Amino acid sequence: MMSFNECMEFINSYSKSGKPVTDLSRAENLMRIIGNPEKKLKFVHVAGTNGKGSVVEYISNALMYSGYKAGQFTSPFVLHYTDRIRINGIEIDEQSLCEICEFIKERIDNQPYSQFEITMAIALLWFEREKCDVVVLECGIGGLLDCTNVIPPPLVSVITSISLDHTAILGDTVKKIAQQKAGIIKEGSAVVLSRNNKNNIVKIVKNTAKEKNAEFIMPEWRNFKYFKMDKDGNPFRYKGEEYKTAMLGFCQPVNAVTAIEVCEYLRKKYIWVTDEAIRKSIETTQVKARCQYIDGNPPVIVDGGHNSEGIENLELILRNYAVDEHKNIYTIMGMVDTKDYEFGVYSIARYSRNMFTVDDFAPNAVPAEKIAEIAGECAFNEVCHSLSVAVEKAKTLALENNGIVVICGSLYLASEYLNNYQK
Repeated sequence: MMSFNECMEFINSYSKSGKPVTDLSRAENLMRIIGNPEKKLKFVHVAGTNGKGSVVEYISNALMYSGYKAGQFTSPFVLHYTDRIRINGIEIDEQSLCEICEFIKERIDNQPYSQFEITMAIALLWFEREKCDVVVLECGIGGLLDCTNVIPPPLVSVITSISLDHTAILGDTVKKIAQQKAGIIKEGSAVVLSRNNKNNIVKIVKNTAKEKNAEFIMPEWRNFKYFKMDKDGNPFRYKGEEYKTAMLGFCQPVNAVTAIEVCEYLRKKYIWVTDEAIRKSIETTQVKARCQYIDGNPPVIVDGGHNSEGIENLELILRNYAVDEHKNIYTIMGMVDTKDYEFGVYSIARYSRNMFTVDDFAPNAVPAEKIAEIAGECAFNEVCHSLSVAVEKAKTLALENNGIVVICGSLYLASEYLNNYQK
């Protein structure tokens, strides 16, 4: 049997994106040669720009707390490769990974698959072997041409908030991106659309659902009331019931409401998801590197948000701490050059007492000097380059000045901190 290192060598022998595709034939071929595990599973399929990871967790945990075996496939991994393939929160074990990798390697042909396609194949084979009741499957990029779209009609499709990201692949307008995301809607199925989408996006998704004879579901604002955030999460009311997310950010009640609608649809049509399970999921679910609050002395917020909407969500949290709670914010920031780093840096710098800029976490990181230059006079900034140096300086100042440390700008940076510096 292959060793874990041999498995990773096999997976990494494929490029991250593979050769560009114009249809799903490559992914369909891969499924065929491994025995079409996707045809033996039931799915909740989740697409969107922001909020996918949180919605996947809310739904998965509600299913788990209702007594089901829920497979979870997410992208990308945060701490290490196997954290993207889980059942009821437990990562795929090394032996299963090695057995399944060997099974795939013995059957694989010479098509230019992507790492994501190979990873999906591993996940679906494991979910099939473990007899999962439902798989909550997160799209990689887009939807229509994403390899996860090879699945048969799911129990329900879910589309979270849509905004500009991956424009080189999906298109340079929100409209084009929405059309790609709406591509996961299947004939005769149903789709739940997150409420925090603009009217033009709602129209695209609604029209696609109509063309596919799919039921269209969207939470209504009149049933929703948001209360003031605190460090323990976000209280909100929906359909007369009061909840409190364990996660920070205004987006989390919106994500939770999307998950509530999904669970209510599943209960109405397919499987029993209890009210108690839904509540417990909302009140306990936490996703690493998604506005993750780490209590301590000093407290730390770690966020991997990197597109405009993700940055804006974090900005609202920092405004709450800086303006409403009079906290000093000491920010460690790094971004990669494929993102709108000027907007990101300026938005976060406005609420930062000090900003420490770093660039040692990724090969394509924006130079720390450039980030400091953009931050300009919004914050006292210091070029550190090294994350370890920045962490030491930021935590020292936060301890001395009743402050909070924020590590943000890139999922790579968030992952580096969580893997190596979290205490």
